[in-house]
Amino acid sequence: MSTHTVENYHRDLFQCAEYLTTLKINNWRNVESDHVSLWISTLSRKNFAVASIARKLSAVRMMARYLIKEGYCKDDMTALITGPKVSRRLPVTLTVEEINKLLHAPDSKTPQGIRDHAIIELFYSSGLRVSEMSALALHEVDLENEYLRVTAGKGDKQRVVPIGSKAREAIEVYLTTSRPKLVKPKTGSALFISNRGQAISRKTVWVMLKNYAEKAHIKKSVKPHILRHSFATHLLSGGADLRAIQEMLGHADITTTQIYTAVEKKRLIEQHEEFHPRKDRTA
Repeated sequence: MSTHTVENYHRDLFQCAEYLTTLKINNWRNVESDHVSLWISTLSRKNFAVASIARKLSAVRMMARYLIKEGYCKDDMTALITGPKVSRRLPVTLTVEEINKLLHAPDSKTPQGIRDHAIIELFYSSGLRVSEMSALALHEVDLENEYLRVTAGKGDKQRVVPIGSKAREAIEVYLTTSRPKLVKPKTGSALFISNRGQAISRKTVWVMLKNYAEKAHIKKSVKPHILRHSFATHLLSGGADLRAIQEMLGHADITTTQIYTAVEKKRLIEQHEEFHPRKDRTA
């Protein structure tokens, strides 16, 4: 698993163990379902998010299975526990008009503006995660054939992502007119580099998008993932196959991608309610 996932599970298990010691329990063999239930209830009273509680319980479940597999425990301390139901919120997306406003926000006369325009264009054209964008190397970009090779996720899985002509053109302009002016003696192979000549950080991209959204008078909270959501939703509304979108996004499970079908249904309902002649406009 990724380092981030391992760190989260470690933190969750340590938190559970700390709570168990307050119950005078210092050995996993002595942990029962009631003890874990009490911990979950404590988290709820402390107003932890439902998703966070579900993840913490998942970590303890995996721990319990491991202990049984290793012969350390006989019974699963989590077997009788029902976790909190996580309701999936529909992702926020930008309209095509808002995307265009965002694309026109950077100053095309400065190296930074040209770079930022290329980043936004590539985000919307490829649906990359911000971590994938910042880690993208020059050799992973095939402008002639208009695709990227992205390596990310568990096991460093690699996928091919098409980028489209608009993104290709924006990257070409960046590579020829902007990147050379940002290069420093120790600049590596990163595609997008900062003013210091280093690979652009995720934080820099977050701040950059926030500032351009304000400049473009976009009221929504614009973060890198909102461009990923917009990419997927706009593809789906244009008729793209869900399996193809799953592959481009790098989702391991199709159910993760299916959330965008709910977004599209919601949009269609809103359009019907707003424009159908039989709508009750006096309500």
